Amino acid sequence: MAFMAASPRAVAQPTAPPTNQQLSPEEKQKQKDWRDSMLRKPVPKNGCFNAAYPETEWQEVPCVAAPNIPSIPRHGPRPAVVGNGNDVAAQAPSGHITQAIGHFENVTNVTSESGPIANAGPSIANTYTLQINSDFFTGSTACAGSPNANCKGWEQWIFWNTGTSAGSASMQYWLVSYNANCPTGQGWNQVPVLGTSCWKNSTKAVSVPNQPITNMANWRFTGTATSTGDSITMSTGTNVYTATGDNAVAASTAWTIAEFNIFGYGGDNSGGGGTASFNAGASVDTRTEIIYGGNTAPNCVAQGFTAEKNNLSFGPTAPAATAPGPAVIFQQSTAGGAMSNCAAASTIGDTHLRTFDGLFYDFQASGDFVVAQVDPDFVVQARQASGAPQWPDASVNKAVAARIGENQVAVCLAPPPTPDAKVSGALFVDGKPTVLDDGGSLAVGENGSVLRQGNAYFISDANGNSVRAEVNATWINVSVGLGHSSAKVRGLLANADGDVNKIVTRDGTVLTNPFSFEDLYHPYADSWRVASNESLLAVCGDRNVERGSPRRPFYANDLDPRTYERTRALCVAAGVKAGPLLDACTLDVAVIGDDKAAQVFVNAPEPVAVGKPVVSKTPGLIKWLLLLILIVIILLFLLFLKKRKTP
Repeated sequence: MAFMAASPRAVAQPTAPPTNQQLSPEEKQKQKDWRDSMLRKPVPKNGCFNAAYPETEWQEVPCVAAPNIPSIPRHGPRPAVVGNGNDVAAQAPSGHITQAIGHFENVTNVTSESGPIANAGPSIANTYTLQINSDFFTGSTACAGSPNANCKGWEQWIFWNTGTSAGSASMQYWLVSYNANCPTGQGWNQVPVLGTSCWKNSTKAVSVPNQPITNMANWRFTGTATSTGDSITMSTGTNVYTATGDNAVAASTAWTIAEFNIFGYGGDNSGGGGTASFNAGASVDTRTEIIYGGNTAPNCVAQGFTAEKNNLSFGPTAPAATAPGPAVIFQQSTAGGAMSNCAAASTIGDTHLRTFDGLFYDFQASGDFVVAQVDPDFVVQARQASGAPQWPDASVNKAVAARIGENQVAVCLAPPPTPDAKVSGALFVDGKPTVLDDGGSLAVGENGSVLRQGNAYFISDANGNSVRAEVNATWINVSVGLGHSSAKVRGLLANADGDVNKIVTRDGTVLTNPFSFEDLYHPYADSWRVASNESLLAVCGDRNVERGSPRRPFYANDLDPRTYERTRALCVAAGVKAGPLLDACTLDVAVIGDDKAAQVFVNAPEPVAVGKPVVSKTPGLIKWLLLLILIVIILLFLLFLKKRKTP
């Protein structure tokens, strides 16, 4: 059915406290403790309520109607920004979630935000939604009338804010892929998304004073679903607002993943989700706490469930793990540049590798290698070419490819010879040259997508596993993200037994840091070389692919003094901090021959451990000793034979 969007009516509300109010540490803690207790305090009956600090009893207030706008479920390719499936969420390691609490920390340089209403019309200042979203779940009794066995229930807890009037907090219920006329007489609305889906708002919404984006650090947002009912709570600092829901999809029976973030103000009738746009330089850490009956840390999953978006992306750094919990915390900013991932790992320029657990080590072999294999359905391979003749003991990334189920995507530094001069050749999908315009995206099979932003290609699957390939003039920077923090990974970016100082060959042999140079490049490197029958990189040209190893370790200190001083100074000027990253940057800029290579190290997280291959000084001596012993044995044997012949 068609719907109309209108700004909510203005309702008289208590004035929010000044956001710049200076409080003592003791008073801040008191307010925090009060706020946290109210977020978990049940209301005395169904309805709408508020409370002001330091009161601990809910005061009933009139309910209002929620905006008649759908907040669309994710569909289609993932974008490079947050939203439409590209997000980080918290998964209960056991049981079901009964409550999720979202808030923002380390809010930096957030000065403005704007967005359209229902993904249409002009952008309006301070127009956005806060959303806590459940996962899509089977078994909802509300799907009983659907002919589709894959109909799924979905619940959203939404705070709606537009800069022109008061906001409101309410639930929105969905029957995703209902694929029939929606149930009659129950208030369901129909939209042509994921087949045919049905949605409706909770009958009660609580009015909340308009919230400028500059108050972001003071918000606490909660969604609750139990067997007895569901509710939503919004705290703006020293005031808390709550409303009960209709429990229309029985989320408490199956809720296992919670997504929290700030998004656009609803979607349009054709299924597009709106975008909340922040000012340049904005950065926040986003924390999603869950209550599920245990204290074990949640599983991190690189997934989202709403089609609405914001203009931020992930990173560039990972926040420190801090209380409260159980929770998942991640950074999003206009400078992030990364797809969502739960364990960032990188192969950077001239190939220094960073494993998912944080081991930073040199890997200068040439050839095609398995970078990461996540379960059986997501595999990443990279091609490393020798820097010879000038740099024979270093290698550079020239191509990367990913297999997503039965489909393949490859990004090549240069196209193989082709008679079609119009084909860019940088991107290949299932073996075919594919031109993707800047900002464009396309689906890859049923479970994957690829997106281009400038010179970077983002490849991802439905589980949140991702690859970012940044194509430069003579090299490709590659980063890999995991869709699940407990994913089982094999390859050059994996550690063994959860130990940051251990890596493992394909056949299971464990190498412990410091590694033997010989072991690193022969049992280890040889095991992860790509066999011809498993290659995803043939589309990048499979003739004369180099297969080699460096003769010796090659570090920044091995550069000639003049080159060393120049490239190190350039890295320092770019902002790279002293330590292993500065050493790696110094070498990369020299080998790649492009000053831009330094940028990948700026704001890169410090490694947890550094691995340096050690060249044994004993093998040569042992070789000579063995040779000497062999000569002595031969001489003794000849002497013995001579004596036997003597009468």
